[in-house]
Amino acid sequence: MSPVHWLDPVCAIARRAADAILAIYARDFEVVCKDDDSPVTAADLAAERVIQEGLHALAPGIPVISEEAAAAPWSERRTWRRYWLVDPLDGTREFVKRNGEFTVNISLVEDHRSVLGVVLAPVTGDLYAAASGAGAWRQRAPEAARERLSTRRANGLLMVTGSRSYGTGRTMTLLDRLGEHETFALGSSLKFCVIARGDADIYLRLGATSEWDTAAAQCVLEEAGGAVLDLAGRPFRYNTRDSLINPEFIACGDPGIDWAARLIDPEEHA
Repeated sequence: MSPVHWLDPVCAIARRAADAILAIYARDFEVVCKDDDSPVTAADLAAERVIQEGLHALAPGIPVISEEAAAAPWSERRTWRRYWLVDPLDGTREFVKRNGEFTVNISLVEDHRSVLGVVLAPVTGDLYAAASGAGAWRQRAPEAARERLSTRRANGLLMVTGSRSYGTGRTMTLLDRLGEHETFALGSSLKFCVIARGDADIYLRLGATSEWDTAAAQCVLEEAGGAVLDLAGRPFRYNTRDSLINPEFIACGDPGIDWAARLIDPEEHA
């Protein structure tokens, strides 16, 4: 079945997960640190249950990898041609801060590529969705019209987005090589979405992220005309090795520019 046929049902699953998150967001909640010191709350786990149940009902034979569930071993995963890749609550730190900048991320990966992506911001109801070959769109509320997304050409003053919870001096050093630009911080995979809708040009991420952090938003950004590339300029691929940790990357709206060449000294990346 073509990924586009699953897009509406997956959007509905994401909205149910958002309802579960908001029910907990509205009250006091406990924050627990996992082994890697990242936080987890009851909202992460509630959204996880909703999504797992929804995806298994929608497509019983397709496996799921999720941040809040143990991943299958590489010996099993390496045989998968198609699977769901999920972050039930991307931006838990932003959830804990109650700033609204967190998302539900659901992606379908086929042959190492993200071919369906849904990113939903529960607080605003803003939903971004895409499927391979079908374009990307934004829906600001459940009954609102769907707006086609398109990235912009990087002409004039560049707009750079980055993480609200992470950042390094090295990041700023590399961004200085772009010349004059403006920056603004944003939580979760919403950074990809503002590029997809033409409100920013680039997001440089140094340091660790996981595959479930980027897959859904990558599909949205690519279908809007952008790209997600490693620091050597190669497109992101998924489930190619034992580790689920991404390389450092550049998300951009105008793939006609060699961003890696502008930002990275080859000797630094050797």
